Amino acid sequence: MNKPRVFVTRSLLEPGLSLVQSYCEAEIWPEPLPPERPVLLERLRGMDGLLCMLTDRIDAEVMDAAGGSLKVISNCAVGVDNIDLAAATARRIPVGNTPGVLTEATADMAFALLLAAARRLPEGEREVRTGGWKTWSLDYLLGADLVGATLGIVGFGRIGRAVARRAMGFGMRVVFTDPNPAAPEPGVQATQVDLETLLRESDFVSLHCPLTDATRNLMNAAAFEKMKPTAILVNTARGAVVDQEALYDALKRRRIFAAALDVTVPEPLPPNHPLLTLPNCLITPHIASASRRTRSEMSRLAAENLIAGLKGERLPHCVNPEVYS
Repeated sequence: MNKPRVFVTRSLLEPGLSLVQSYCEAEIWPEPLPPERPVLLERLRGMDGLLCMLTDRIDAEVMDAAGGSLKVISNCAVGVDNIDLAAATARRIPVGNTPGVLTEATADMAFALLLAAARRLPEGEREVRTGGWKTWSLDYLLGADLVGATLGIVGFGRIGRAVARRAMGFGMRVVFTDPNPAAPEPGVQATQVDLETLLRESDFVSLHCPLTDATRNLMNAAAFEKMKPTAILVNTARGAVVDQEALYDALKRRRIFAAALDVTVPEPLPPNHPLLTLPNCLITPHIASASRRTRSEMSRLAAENLIAGLKGERLPHCVNPEVYS
């Protein structure tokens, strides 16, 4: 019996790699950079399945390139803003994602960024390396305290709630905004407020919302004007949630104290981007889920979604379940 043919747009970690190779005839893109558009369209011809990454733009043209044979799309990420879900649903193609397994790692990273920006760790590290550190003094590299500060969480899903849980250990007050919030975890005290109240009251604003039409450029010039001049912005959601030109202006004018971003537009951010000239802006290369265990689990879930779709079974984690109705 012939195995189903699939295209995987980047190398997977174990055990996901073995799962895919044992069930499928898998063509795995070997390069560190994602396949360019013409290559992706060509490689998908006749394929039964696609396992892709968040860096791959999967639209109707890509889906049709398979020639009608495509049975499933598995995205190795929790967010699916890189996939045209309406186009997939119209073609009765289930789309899978990898929720849950990256919650704790991403929440850890959000707090790492928050702490690093609050205590100005990148600036301090550069001072040591460049000889700027001359002596100890009372007013040198003064940062922000967490104890007693207010943390505003935009998006109160799994990751937002995990960040709130961490904030309890630092003695922080937590407020959040979300159109469809889940209940806080036991032992977590968090108050729902509107976005304007959150921006006005928060010492730290941490973004954990999906990228949608409603959240694109949510953090814009008007939003930054509502924030405290001592406030710090943290983004581990999607780069496009933040208007980066407005952020640059707010940081340059010291309208807000600092920002720490794990996601940007574009990715990677060009080395000559204006944000990289600012001492109060910390940027990391989209590594919030980059722990060995988390990325291995993401690979496993992506493989399981792919294989279930190829078998005609319901995907364990399907983001367009209406295809089954």
